Amino acid sequence: MSIIYDSDAKTFKLSTQRSEYQFVIGPYGFLLHLHYGASVGGQNMSYLLHQADRGFCMNPYDAGNDRTFSLDFLPQEYPTVGVGDYRVPAIEVINSDGSMALDLRYQSHKIISDKYGVEGMPSLYEETLGEAETLEVVLLDRVSSIEVKLLYGVFSEKDVITRSTVIRNLGGADMRITKAASVSLDLLRGDLDLLHFHGRHAMEREIERTTVISGVQTLGSRRGTSSHQQNPGFILSTRDANEEHGECWGLNLVYSGNFSANIERSQTSQTRAVLGLGDRSFQWTLSPGESFFTPEAVMSFSGDGFAKLSHNFHRAVRHNVCRGKHKLSSRPILLNSWEGVYFDFTGAKLLQIAESAKEIGAEMLVMDDGWFGDRFDDNRALGDWTVNEEKLGCSLKELVEGVNERGLKFGIWVEPEMVSEDSDLYREHKDWALQIPSRNPVRGRNQLVLDLSRENIRDFLYQRMCEIFDSAPIEYVKWDMNRSITDWHSPLLSASKQGELPHRYVLGLYDLMKKLTERYPNILFEGCSGGGGRFDLGMLCYQPQIWCSDNTDAINRLKIQYGTSFFYPASSVGSHVSASPNHQTGRSSSLNTRAAVAAAGSFGYELDVAKMTKAEKAEALALTEQYKKFRPLVHDGLYYRLSSPYDPTGVIAWQFAAEDESAALLTVVAADVAANPSCIYLRLKGLSNNKTYACGDAIYSGAALMNAGFKIAPLTGDYPAEVFYFKEV
Repeated sequence: MSIIYDSDAKTFKLSTQRSEYQFVIGPYGFLLHLHYGASVGGQNMSYLLHQADRGFCMNPYDAGNDRTFSLDFLPQEYPTVGVGDYRVPAIEVINSDGSMALDLRYQSHKIISDKYGVEGMPSLYEETLGEAETLEVVLLDRVSSIEVKLLYGVFSEKDVITRSTVIRNLGGADMRITKAASVSLDLLRGDLDLLHFHGRHAMEREIERTTVISGVQTLGSRRGTSSHQQNPGFILSTRDANEEHGECWGLNLVYSGNFSANIERSQTSQTRAVLGLGDRSFQWTLSPGESFFTPEAVMSFSGDGFAKLSHNFHRAVRHNVCRGKHKLSSRPILLNSWEGVYFDFTGAKLLQIAESAKEIGAEMLVMDDGWFGDRFDDNRALGDWTVNEEKLGCSLKELVEGVNERGLKFGIWVEPEMVSEDSDLYREHKDWALQIPSRNPVRGRNQLVLDLSRENIRDFLYQRMCEIFDSAPIEYVKWDMNRSITDWHSPLLSASKQGELPHRYVLGLYDLMKKLTERYPNILFEGCSGGGGRFDLGMLCYQPQIWCSDNTDAINRLKIQYGTSFFYPASSVGSHVSASPNHQTGRSSSLNTRAAVAAAGSFGYELDVAKMTKAEKAEALALTEQYKKFRPLVHDGLYYRLSSPYDPTGVIAWQFAAEDESAALLTVVAADVAANPSCIYLRLKGLSNNKTYACGDAIYSGAALMNAGFKIAPLTGDYPAEVFYFKEV
């Protein structure tokens, strides 16, 4: 069993293959955290708790004259407000009498032989029966009659523990929730680093490593999405941690909307990490008898550095987050029309593009924005989901069949959550857009956002999407969302409940996605929000592939894909070869380098093949065929970061290794070159010391490649790249 309760010691022990999580029912019924880290062999870790009479640390009334027991320095499982803990809480409420104290004490628990679910939201699921267990611990504030149920899911083989919380109003009057974290983690040490993933549109998930400070560091999003600016995944680590060594704790949220993460080093040099809902605008009214579910959080621990932590998350994402027939399947190599022709296309032109796409080995043509309504630029027609047959010169079915006849599958772009003011839909239903009465709306990309909290609007979008998907053999859908959300107001909510709208929007989005993906199990849905603005575990539950960034510049992508790799597997990363000079940066780079970088994800093209020379087409075909050969290794292999794009040497290297240690794929890119250079020496990972490998005509022992290294001749030229394949012999 992965969950054990010791009734004598009152301890809970949650065990995975390489980690152990412990907490105890402490004095007076408070849940105190004991340990999360490497296995301690089942040892009761209560001896780590230290009590002392500390100045200005408050004591529960129950403690009487004992000044040594204070929640202000004891590590807790789910800290609250008003009980003497002045650190960041996991939950904040406003009781029916206006007070904000919440005194949660242990009531009961039970261990369940399968994985819990989260109402209205996606969560990790069991791929095989019996893969996970659930611990359910019930806490209660006896005065306000607020019950909090802590849910723990243990995936022992994956080295992953999930957390969620259910808040229930057992009282006789309304109360309000203003913060509801999914997880709180108290670590006894304060000498830690924080790694988080920040950015902006077209430069997402850049990594920043900082010292955990004495005070509170806050990450989060108030943009209505998980955002380009901060990803909901972050890492705490020992200061000596690197890819292979050191302890690290990863936390991520299965959620696609506003979130808040707080990391605090306390006065006693402990570290608290809190992750969940609770931005400044969040409120949720809970009437008597009602329950509120928080999104699920995912935790994993590695005592062997960042690579192992990433492997834990990658396996869990591929096997327990992503769903359906496409979760483990090889992604089609696609040519997307966007950067090639933008809005300037007809059906005949797309068929010509399909012909050209075959010349470079593509397997699918994706028709991006511009195929519906009066959509000739990005200022109009969003919401008018009717095929513009006059522009195409044919029906959608005829176009798709024409593409299929040329040997390619067909995909289509949609942006259902948005509406243009210059659209028939907006003229007919202005009240469907998020707008604050008596105020002009805030525009983003000249579009507004539909109120997905409303069932009638979701029903309309579902019907329109079904009409499109039913009309032709569509096998791929790129689901875009091209602005942050403002103007939070819905006519269906009272004034006191408008703070619920951001969360209700996400619940509505999940409801719509669930219905569509269940109705169309054979369609591969790719997520997109101006590229990587909603790259999160919540969307991956419905869309096993996400367009990593609107920035297709290969050199910029080195940082973007590097940061993405810490939590998300390569199979989930949409990455394309685009034109040179690049449309975003104006930088020129070789086709070989662009393909090498794109091959670190779900490979495709984003350019006008007709503008390529005969020699470029031949080179592209060879690179495509090379990727097809390596595609199973990229999607299924273990990913290793061998060097960093932030390294001043300018050499960036990564590797995929087969889990059975039979093969490896090494990619090296030089973002900078120098005169009179040295050779590049890299130690490979994930091979066997007892096996022999061939790379070209050379033979190497696995021990030599991993313990001494592989020599690469100096790279020269403009952003050169090399790819090396090692096969067991």
